[in-house]
Amino acid sequence: MTKHQNSQFSGARRYVLDDELASIVNVSIALEMPLLLKGEPGTGKTMLAHAIAESLNMPLIVLNVKSSMKLVDALYQYDTLTRLNDSRFGDSKRDVSNIEDYIKMGKIGQAFTSESRTVLLIDEIDKADTDFQDDMLDVLDQMEFDIIEIDKTITTRFRPVIVITSNAKKDLSDPFLGRCNFHHIAFPDSEMMRNIIQVHFPDINSNLMESAVYTFYELRKIDAIEKKPATRELINWIRALKTDPDFSPDLLANGNIPFLGVLFKKSQDYKRAMGSTNRGGLF
Repeated sequence: MTKHQNSQFSGARRYVLDDELASIVNVSIALEMPLLLKGEPGTGKTMLAHAIAESLNMPLIVLNVKSSMKLVDALYQYDTLTRLNDSRFGDSKRDVSNIEDYIKMGKIGQAFTSESRTVLLIDEIDKADTDFQDDMLDVLDQMEFDIIEIDKTITTRFRPVIVITSNAKKDLSDPFLGRCNFHHIAFPDSEMMRNIIQVHFPDINSNLMESAVYTFYELRKIDAIEKKPATRELINWIRALKTDPDFSPDLLANGNIPFLGVLFKKSQDYKRAMGSTNRGGLF
C-alpha cells in the first residue's frame, strides 16, 4: 500500500538548494524512485534527507552503511542470544516458543512497518559491496522482504521517500544506477555559500562574511589537502570567529587566520594550512 504526498519540497529552514535539486527531489517522490546523490563530503547530501523530512513533516530513518554490513542486518535481526538466555533462566515475560518476539526490525524494516510515510536515508552506499547494493534495490523495488525464521513476508505499509548518498569512492553497478534517479551536488560556489551563511547568521556583518568566504575558498586551494574544509567547517569557523572579542575581519586580509583547527581536522592538512598562512601563501 502506498500513500502519496501532495506537498512539494522547496527547501527547509536551514537548507538552501537550487531549483534543479528541488525538481529532482520532487520528481523522485512523484515517481516513487530512490534518489541517488553523489558529491564530495560536506556538500549537504546527508542534510538533504533531513531537510526533506522536515519540510514534508515525515519521520526520518537513517541507515548508515558499513563495509561489513549484510543486507539482512538492514532488514531485521533475530536475537538468538536473548532467546537462549530466556529459555535457560525462565524469568522473561516473553514466550520463548514464539520466535517473532525475538525479531527486531532493522532500518529498512522500520521504514516498511512505520505507521506513516517516512524518509529513508541510506547513507554512503558506496561502502557496501555490489551484491548488497543490488539486493537492497530488489527489496526497495518490490517493497517487501521475507523473515525466514518465521516464514513471514513483510510488505511496506507506506512507500518511503528514499534518499541514497555516495561519496563516489567506489563505482556503483549499472543495474543499481539504472534503478535510481541521480543528482550530483557540486560544492557551493561563493554566491551560494553567502546565501547559506545568511541562513545560519541572519545578522552577520558583511565585512566578516566577505572576508571569511574569501579566506575559506583560498584555504581550499592549498595543494595536497586530503580533507578540504566543507560548509559545516565554514559555519563552525564563523561561529568561532564571532566569539573572539579580539577578532577583526582585517586580520584575515593580513593573512592572520585564527582557529585553523576548526577548518582542518587532519594533522597533515592542518600543518600544510599553517605553513601556507605563515608564508603568506594565500594572499
